[in-house]
Amino acid sequence: MERTFSIPISRRDLLKLAGVTAAGAVLSGAPKINHAEAAEKSSGDYVKYGDKKIFVLYSVDVCVCGGGPSGTAAAVNAAKSGAKTLLIERGIALGGLGVLGCVYPFMDTHAPDSDTPYLVDLKNRLRAKGIEPFDGVTQQTWHNPEVLAEIHDEMCAESGVNILYQTVLIDSIVSGGKISAIIVQTIAGLAAIRAKIFIDATGDAYLSRVSGVEYERGYEKTGNNQPLSFRFEMGGIDTEKLYKYVAIDLQEDWCKSKLPYFEIAEAMHRKQRYKLEEFMARGVESGEITQDEAEYMQAYTIIGKNGVMSMNCPEIPVKFSATDPVSYSKAVSFGRKMMRNIARYLIKHLPGFENAFISREAVMLGARESWRIKGKYYLVEDDYHNESKFPDAVCRTAWFIDAHGEKVSEKLPAGSFYEIPYRALITDKISNLIVTGRCISASFILQASMRIQPTCISIGEAAGIAAHFAIQNSIPANEVDWAKIPAYKRSYVSAG
Repeated sequence: MERTFSIPISRRDLLKLAGVTAAGAVLSGAPKINHAEAAEKSSGDYVKYGDKKIFVLYSVDVCVCGGGPSGTAAAVNAAKSGAKTLLIERGIALGGLGVLGCVYPFMDTHAPDSDTPYLVDLKNRLRAKGIEPFDGVTQQTWHNPEVLAEIHDEMCAESGVNILYQTVLIDSIVSGGKISAIIVQTIAGLAAIRAKIFIDATGDAYLSRVSGVEYERGYEKTGNNQPLSFRFEMGGIDTEKLYKYVAIDLQEDWCKSKLPYFEIAEAMHRKQRYKLEEFMARGVESGEITQDEAEYMQAYTIIGKNGVMSMNCPEIPVKFSATDPVSYSKAVSFGRKMMRNIARYLIKHLPGFENAFISREAVMLGARESWRIKGKYYLVEDDYHNESKFPDAVCRTAWFIDAHGEKVSEKLPAGSFYEIPYRALITDKISNLIVTGRCISASFILQASMRIQPTCISIGEAAGIAAHFAIQNSIPANEVDWAKIPAYKRSYVSAG
């Protein structure tokens, strides 16, 4: 295991350091915020941060930190409800892992009637652009990343969401149990953002952690995170030839998918025996790939990108941590080497890959789990097995417990599901904070079930609706009773 990273520094010293850093940026000739232009977006005031005055770039009702699938859903629904909304994103495209991380298609919740209105709209928009999301077999939501990014842009524009790209959350300013402002790094330097309600959609609970919210990370028994992945795309694949080899010659029947919706997979040391395990094992025997590289391999065709497949591998060894910046950085280099070894082996030996090549690398590692908040309600494994229902439920799911490296559990009976309560999105610590996505309040094992993109999207949808409701009714976000929001305004009504 790589060493744990920590900085022995107090918050007061951190603020002083931030002031020095900001000053250094100015002295080094870094460009300044255009105050005249920015004044149209904000109240024109400043916030005190360390010994510096930071200009307020935006003053809004709702600020969503993180433009992944959950954060985008939160922003669109807050704005659509009537809240002046700002979405900050550290990249230059919305969609997070579903766009930038090459994580497609979306897995299915396996829960009946789980699609909330935003998800229904998103899938209809895919269809309107020629991407039919369902294959009728896997029930996954197949999509195209470039088309999905375009849809996110359209939905934000239609609902009136303001977006700040290339903007990184640095810190928060907390007073009286509320976040009064956040500090961000923009292309022009440090800036502040004020909001009545903040939504943490960072995936890593970053806003929550810098605001003093209690959190945990990794498996409670070992401290390990789920393994990271480094996904990529390969082009030039003869998918007809690949299908014939895997589905017909090898008679692989674990998945009944057919072209243009087709996937291949193998995962060693699981109950499921895959026909491609022997193929990967031969690579280990010959020394062309390592055992780590052979452990897990999966690939999906991409609708609308003929001859291109999304490679759900390599799975980086669990010794690398999703919550240690030194270890994470080493995982990038290690994972890229694994990726290229796997690609070379497939090109040399797998029918259909003879003329293939790496056409795209993800611009972020796939973190299945990192930090999680401790909220008003803490979801645990028993909630999964007991099929728990809640009056304040914001969505339902039945995706199996899929904790790579620790536990891959049995599925719930057909038609069964459990619900996620609004109380798992809020804390007692900060009254104007809502948390969404994979970092909500849940144990490591339960989080392995709720972490899939459709569920995170539905959680984000509810977060946006609740934020507007709180503002409209002058209620702290952490005191909203989801069950008391009029049913026609809710994205989900509990089955309990």
